Amino acid sequence: MENWKQAAIAASAGAAVILLLKGRRPAAVLVGGIGIAVLASEYPDRFEKFREDLPSYIEKGTGLLDAAMRIGSKIGELAENRAHAFESLGEY
Repeated sequence: MENWKQAAIAASAGAAVILLLKGRRPAAVLVGGIGIAVLASEYPDRFEKFREDLPSYIEKGTGLLDAAMRIGSKIGELAENRAHAFESLGEY
């Protein structure tokens, strides 16, 4: 990879992080997209494979989020039951 491409990718990633930390999300996405476009121009075959595999990545991520939500709701139920148990002890 040529030096100017490495510099463009690094500068784009750095600027995107700074913009994201400042709360300027649309600008961060735009600048980050420029870096990804430069990277994709260097490795088109890898990005094509990633694009083909993207639905399976999304499916796995959705499954992971569903599991996390189920765990979170279970923890909330247990905490609520525990609070009710402590409240009933205080009545005696």
